[in-house]
Amino acid sequence: MSYWFLCGKGKVFGFSCGLRRGFNYQQTFSLVNVKLKWVKDKALDAVIAGERDLRAACNLVSILSSAPDFCLPIYHLSRHRGQLGLPHDHKLSTFIRRYPTIFHESYVFDSAGTLVPCFELTLEALNLYHEELGVIRDNMIDLIDRLCKLLMLTKDRILPLQTIDQLKWDLGLPYFYVDNLIPNYADLFSLLRLPDDRIGLKLLSWDDTLAVSQLEKNVAQQTEEDLKNNCLAFPIGFTRGFGLKRKCMGWLEEWQKLPYTSPYADASHLDPRTDVSEKRIVGVFHELFHLTIQKKTERKNVSNLRKPLSLPQKFTKVFERHPGIFYISKMSDTQTVVLREAYDCQRIVQRHPLVDIRERFASMMRKGFRDRSRGLYKKTAYIGHKDPLKIVQGHKGGGNGLDSEVDSNDDLFSEYNSDESTHCPS
Repeated sequence: MSYWFLCGKGKVFGFSCGLRRGFNYQQTFSLVNVKLKWVKDKALDAVIAGERDLRAACNLVSILSSAPDFCLPIYHLSRHRGQLGLPHDHKLSTFIRRYPTIFHESYVFDSAGTLVPCFELTLEALNLYHEELGVIRDNMIDLIDRLCKLLMLTKDRILPLQTIDQLKWDLGLPYFYVDNLIPNYADLFSLLRLPDDRIGLKLLSWDDTLAVSQLEKNVAQQTEEDLKNNCLAFPIGFTRGFGLKRKCMGWLEEWQKLPYTSPYADASHLDPRTDVSEKRIVGVFHELFHLTIQKKTERKNVSNLRKPLSLPQKFTKVFERHPGIFYISKMSDTQTVVLREAYDCQRIVQRHPLVDIRERFASMMRKGFRDRSRGLYKKTAYIGHKDPLKIVQGHKGGGNGLDSEVDSNDDLFSEYNSDESTHCPS
C-alpha cells in the first residue's frame, strides 16, 4: 500500500506499508479524542490576505457594470452589501473610496433633493472587466461543468440559490449568474421553489462523464494494487514545523488504506461512526475544493451543505482532523479552508485564467491604496449634472433605497482615517 506526501516545495514522495492482516474496514481509528496542534502556514496565509477586499471590489465592479452609465448612488450599492462579505462596522462608501484606481466618485441629487455620493468605474477597471467577460465566455463549458458537478454532489441534484451564492465567487460564476447564465442552459438547469419557500437550482440530467472525481483522475500517483482495491490515498503535506505524533501517524497510515468512496456515489450504506465514512467526507470536500478555481473557500460557505451532501453533524471537523490535506487560514477575521495539494508555496499549481484577471484587479487596488495614502487622490465636490431620477430609477433594484445607507455632507468631505485598519490585497 502506498502513501503520497507533499513536502517542502510541492514535491511528492511516497512510502509503502503492508495492509495489516485481519483489519476491519468498518473499525474506528478516529482522531476525535486526539488534539492536533494548529500550525501557522505563512505561505498559504499570504494567499488569503486581501481576499475579502478583492472579492468585494470585484463584485462591486460587476454591479456597476450592469448599471446605466456604469454609475450608481451609494444607497443602491448598499442593497448588495450582504453579498460583499465586508464587516458590518465598515462603511461601504469608505471602502469604495479606498480604491480610486477602480472607483470614481462624484455627487448627485436624489429625488428628494439630497446630495449623495455616486460611484462609477474608472476606464481601466471597465476595460479589465470586459477582459474578464471574455475569459468567462472562452471558458464557459468548464464553468457550466463545475456547476453541474456541484449539483451532482448533492443527494437530489438541487441546491438553494442562497447556498450557491455563497460559493459563486469561488466557483468563478458571474455575479448575476441567475439572470445572465442559467436561462441560456434551460436543458440543464431549472429554477424551482423549495419546501421552505426558497428558490433552488436543479440539475435536470445526470452526466456519467462528469461523475469522476479529481482523485480518481490522478491515477498516475496510485499503484496498480491501490486501484484494484479502490484504496486511493489523498496527497498529504504539512506545514514546516508540524510534528505528527507516532500514534496519529499510525492512524493516518491505516486511514489512507481504507476504501475510497466516490463523492458522486451513493454512500447511504456507510456507517457514519466509522473512518470509512470519514474518508468519504474528506473525499467530498476534496472534490468540492477542486471545483473552485482557487481551491479554497471560507468555512462558513459550506455550513449549509450538510443535508444536500448527506453529511453527519459537525462534518467540518474533518478540516481540523486532516491538517495534511486542508489548511485553515485565520486571516481577515474569518476561517478560510485551503486544499494544500493545490499550492506550491504561494503559487497555485493549476492556474485558472480568471485568477490572472483577479490578480490584475488586486494590483490596481494596491496601487490606488498606496497612491491615496500618499495624497495623490484629493476629494472633490463635483456634482453630476445627470438626471438624478434616471440614475435612481434606472437600476432594476427599484425603490428609493434611502433606508440603506446615507452619508451626511459632513461625512462626504471628512478626512479619510481608516486605511490602516484594513487589509490590502497582496
